[in-house]
This record gives sequence, structure tokens and C-alpha cells, in this order.
Amino acid sequence: MTALPFVGVRPRATRALRRLPAAEASERRLKRNVGLIWGLLVLNVLSFSTGVSVIPIPGSAGKVITQGALSLAVLLALMQNPRGKFRPNVFLLLLTLLALETVVTVLTVGPVKGTYYRTFRMLEFVAVLWLLSPYWNRADMLLVRCHMKAMLWVVITVVLGIMVDPNRALNGGRLQDIIWPIASTQVAHYAAVSIGIAAIMWFCGQLRGKVALWYVVVATGVLLLTHTRTALVAMLVALLFGGLSLIATPRVRRLFGVVGGATVVAFAAFSSAITSWMARGEGTTQLTNLTGRTNFWGPLLAFPRTTFQEIFGFGLSNGSFDGLPVDSNWILSYQDQGLFGVVMCAVILLYVLILACLQSRGMRRALALFLVIYCIVASFTEDGITNPSTYMLDVTVAASLLLPAATRRQA
Repeated sequence: MTALPFVGVRPRATRALRRLPAAEASERRLKRNVGLIWGLLVLNVLSFSTGVSVIPIPGSAGKVITQGALSLAVLLALMQNPRGKFRPNVFLLLLTLLALETVVTVLTVGPVKGTYYRTFRMLEFVAVLWLLSPYWNRADMLLVRCHMKAMLWVVITVVLGIMVDPNRALNGGRLQDIIWPIASTQVAHYAAVSIGIAAIMWFCGQLRGKVALWYVVVATGVLLLTHTRTALVAMLVALLFGGLSLIATPRVRRLFGVVGGATVVAFAAFSSAITSWMARGEGTTQLTNLTGRTNFWGPLLAFPRTTFQEIFGFGLSNGSFDGLPVDSNWILSYQDQGLFGVVMCAVILLYVLILACLQSRGMRRALALFLVIYCIVASFTEDGITNPSTYMLDVTVAASLLLPAATRRQA
């Protein structure tokens, strides 16, 4: 009789031990699936420049790969979250309103080349973000790590391109990716975001010093070789605010002191070289008109439009006007989504920024501040915050860090 309780307990303990590996395997599978879905979202927004890659990829094949990545991401997100569980939040509601506005616009204004297709892809993009919402703000910051890995893979392909054919990679004096053909400005964006995330994670002791050093050194080299001022300035401003939010940390205070002193010395000793790099051989006129960007912003704003088009725009476009890239989030938002899009973009950025400022001091707040301030600074000469792009993913990661802590078990 005395052995009966022992006999009754032992199978339960055995079952618990058997469940533990299964739970760990399930967690690893979840991380792998979410990482793959996020990587597909990043692949979907990568540009593809025909004839640049050292790999003979036809232009049609490149477009199929990037555009097909989004459909595959939708499928995998539905498989990962088959019950369609969501974490409702203001940020995703704002993105959904923006997506629905594009539907109303295209149905009212009528089809412009590619608008129906781009509108459908916008809806797919937002749907994937909703399906991934149960995994926002996990204790392991899963989305941040997925985003950082995706940025790192792009930087690695850029470095491989330099090794394979340095002359082609540095064509025109600005580094571009020749493995997967990406323009210099986009390469700079990925490098700058990688630097900021790695630096803040090191500030908070979440990344080992040697690993962070490799991240920063390699990505900084790539960023400087792109000669992209927007990404550099946006990264420095964003990193300053993100770092200041952690100023109570001794490591951050020491680093800020060292960097401040080094910056003064560098400007004193190499001011002419720094000025020359920033000028990129451009004259005063080119600098004041933002390398020709502002020359056609005036005609774009003066383009005749009805009251409806002024409020809601012409529908999602390829980001160009009269054959030239708009290269301003605010101007492009007005062109595609009207005053409604401009206001929504401002509301989204201000909402995430204010929410970050209201958070308690820590790594999540610092990372969110870095990402949203980077996007705000870059938005004046880069576009993409109000349509599927890497910038939208940056802001999404920032917003995901600011939700109330998620429970351990997810959908």
C-alpha cells in the first residue's frame, strides 16, 4: 500500500519530462517560422536593378522572387497562426486605415497602371503584420532579432559583392549590392539600422563586445562606402537620442564621453576630408536642392487634381513622378494618398514616438526611439513609411517593442 502513491506519481513526472523537449522544439520551430516570414517581408521590399548583379538573374525572375515572397509570407503566416489570433493595437489599426484608404481611392479614381496590384499587395502586407502580432514584444524580442538578422544578411551580400568584383560594386564611387542588385541608398539604410540595433543591444549588455564590434565595424565600412548622407545623419541623430535614453548606464556614459572627444579631434584633424565626403563633389546648388530632388517637387505639388484627389491622392504608384523618383515620404504620400496619407504618416510616427517617450527607461525604449527617429529624419529624402517598404518594417518593429508584455504561450 505504501508503494501505491509512489507508483501513481512517477508516470506524471515522466510525462512532464517528455513534454519538455517537445515544448523546446515547438519554440524553436516558432522562431524559425517567424524569422522566415519576416525575411520574406524584407525580401519583398528589396529593390531589383536589372543588369547590376554578377549573377545572371533576369529582370522578370527578380520581380517574381521579390513579389512572390509576399504571397509566400501570407501563406506561412496563416500556417503559423491558423486560428487568426491577433493582438489589436493602435499602430496596426492606423496601418489598416491607410490600407483601406488606398482601396477607396483606387475604386473611386479608377485604375492607374499598377495601382490595383499595389493596393492588393498593401493589403497582403498589412495582413501579415496582423498575423504576426501575437509575437510582438516577446521577452526575447523576437521581431527585433529577426529584423537584425535580415539586415545583416543584406550587409553580408554587399561585402561578398566587394570581394567578387570591387570595381563593379563601387561603380560610380558609391557602393551597391551586386549579388542581389540593391541601390546604394538602400544598402546604406540596412547598414545604418544594423549599426544602431547592435550598438544599443551592446549598451544594454545583450550583445557581446566582440560580436557588436564586428557588426559595427563592417556595417560602418559599408555605410561610408555608399556615400549616403541621409542614412548617416539619420543614424547619428537616432543613435544619439537612443543612447541618451540610456545615459544612466555607466557603459553608455563612458562611450559617449569617448565618442564626443574623438569627434572633436576628428573634426579638428580631418575637417576638409569630412567636408569633402559629405559634399560628394557636388556644388552649392546641388546641395541646396537636395541633389536635384526639389526641382520637380514643385511641379508635382502643382499638378492639377480634384478635391477628392487632393484629399485621398491618386492611388499607390511606383514612387516616381514624370519618370523621376520622388524621394520624399511626405511628397509621395501626398501624391499617392493625398492629405489623408500625410496626416496618417505624421500620426503613426508621432504615436510611436510619444509611446516610446512614455515607456520606462530600458533597451526596448532605446531601440524604439532609435528606429522611429531614424525614420523621421530619413523621411524627408526617402520614401516608404506609408507603403510596404523597409521603413514600414522599421516602424513596425519599433511599435512592437512598446506593447504590453506578451504572454509566454502564443498562437
